Amino acid sequence: MAGSYLDRQLNIADYALSGFIRRLGRNSVVVFIFALVIFMVASFSLTTTSLKHSASRLLTTVPDITVQQMSAGRQAALSVTVIEKLDGIFGIRSMEPRVWGYYFDENNGANYTVIGHANFSDKARIAGLGIDFLPALKLDADADPAVLGRGVRENLELGERRTFSLFRPDLSVQSFITVGTFSAETSMVTDDLIIMDLDSARELFGLGPDDITDLLVDVANPLEIDTIADKIGERLAGVRVVTSERIKKTYRVAFGWRSGFGLACLFGAVAAFFIFAWDKASGLTPAQQQEVAILKALGWHTEDVITLRFWESLIISALAFCLGYLGAWMHLLFFDGILFRPLLLGWSVLKPPLSLVPVFSFADLLLIFSLSVLPYLAATVIPAWQSATIRPDSVI
Repeated sequence: MAGSYLDRQLNIADYALSGFIRRLGRNSVVVFIFALVIFMVASFSLTTTSLKHSASRLLTTVPDITVQQMSAGRQAALSVTVIEKLDGIFGIRSMEPRVWGYYFDENNGANYTVIGHANFSDKARIAGLGIDFLPALKLDADADPAVLGRGVRENLELGERRTFSLFRPDLSVQSFITVGTFSAETSMVTDDLIIMDLDSARELFGLGPDDITDLLVDVANPLEIDTIADKIGERLAGVRVVTSERIKKTYRVAFGWRSGFGLACLFGAVAAFFIFAWDKASGLTPAQQQEVAILKALGWHTEDVITLRFWESLIISALAFCLGYLGAWMHLLFFDGILFRPLLLGWSVLKPPLSLVPVFSFADLLLIFSLSVLPYLAATVIPAWQSATIRPDSVI
């Protein structure tokens, strides 16, 4: 019994495949449009997943705890003397003062992220940031050393030069000399970044000799990060204590709402295709109506015709899904997600030259399948039933 049922299904599927080939021109239009819709949805999903994966890999270098002073809901300068107040907390391995801020370059309209490190002169300490140090050069006494992101270097049009200048708040000029460049692997978070000595950053932003913007805390036991963060908040009034997990969560949320916004924009295209699919499935040509009538006259039952329409829809959706999903992978591998990357990466003038690698996720595959194939099959159910109830004597 089971064997006969399987043979019957295989025969109907074979007939559906031959019918697909006979009407190749008409079906190719549906497959192409369906594959294009799946390509858009899959490309957006794969680009989002790839960016999340890249961000989580790069954010492993963020400090365990970041302490910032808040005033009237905005970040304010923090005195370096707070280190003395936190010395007695057990579990803190090290504390590093830092200055960071945004520098607007009026010449080209770009914002640079400037970070001043207390241990900038210690190459071993900052080597984990992914820096390609340039050959040693006799430093100019009037120029401060700095490490540039690749986007900053291109934006400043340095070429082979290693020196550049930036304006201080009082419009005086501060000179710098490039001692290193961030590697391409970290471009997602370092493309617009300039790292320099702590005092140089203070001078560039016009801060006092004891002022810092935040304090980086390294914790010996990762399981005690939240506990130590609470103790820091109790000892220092008006501070914001940010843990590494919260920073990673912020990146995930940022990519999440942007991807959700993008999928919502694509929903209109998906809905339009399903309307198109309904119309195509409902509008049977006279030749198709005659075919159904002949099949029923030869002994086919209504459920057989419905099964035939199901196999036809399944062949179309499977072929379109494979083409669309394969096209989405090629879009990421060879074109670095150029269609949707600007939306997901934000507003910055300096766009990181990322080389995205697709990351396979069964959840993403199921989401794409659920948003495309299942609604298409559902959209063809009623038209399939309508075509199966045609009376042979009304057509032949």
